[in-house]
Order: sequence, then C-alpha cells, then structure tokens
Amino acid sequence: MMNMIRDLTRHTTLQESHYAPDRLLCSEDLVRLCPIKPCLWVVPELVGQALATVLMLVSLHWFVFLLNLPVATWNMYRVWKVPMGNMGVFDPTEIHNRGQLKSHMKESMIKLGFHLLCFFIYLYSMILALIND
Repeated sequence: MMNMIRDLTRHTTLQESHYAPDRLLCSEDLVRLCPIKPCLWVVPELVGQALATVLMLVSLHWFVFLLNLPVATWNMYRVWKVPMGNMGVFDPTEIHNRGQLKSHMKESMIKLGFHLLCFFIYLYSMILALIND
C-alpha cells in the first residue's frame, strides 16, 4: 500500500513539474521556455495559509492558530530559501535530482496529513457550534 502511495506521489510530482525525457536537456537558454505551473501555486498557498493563521489569531482560536503557525512559517521559509538563479520552489531543471524529488514527496505527504487533520478539526468545530446554537 505504501509503495502504491509513494508511486502515486512520485508520478504526481513529476507530472506537476512537467518532467519529460525531452525536457531533461533544458539548457540555460531554454530555461525560460520550460513551464513553471507548480510555481504558480506557491504564492497563493503562502498567502492563504498566512491569512488563515492571522484570522485564527484575531478570532482568538489559540489551538488552531498554534496548529497553523508552523505550516505558515514553513511556507515562508520555503519561498525565501530559493536560490537566486532558480525559477522558483519547483525548478524544472533541477526537479529530476533524486534528493529534491524525495524531499518534495515527503513534504507533500506531510501537508496532506496536516490538511486532513485540519479538515476534521474544522468539521468538529462547525458541528459543535451548530449544536450549541
């Protein structure tokens, strides 16, 4: 089961990075032509997570704020740690590097677990609020 999930995650990561055999030889002149669609979702994800964290702080939901704070901090760190020459977090010329691919897969699985946990916490909070009214 874990092998199937790992293979699915690897396929999704490779598919999102537009990894294809003909793009393995992207020279520095052709880097601008390589698609960067996954990079388009990094900034909205960062903004959405930061906004949710600030809203939880303003509404005094301390537990959910403390749950969201590490993820928002990680998203900011991930964007700021991109080297100057790279196109973004998911650089199409470097995504085939096995170390980066493994780290992106690990990060996506952790985020999946976090979002599932948040979904059930928010669902429980909504049901509790409806019952109390």
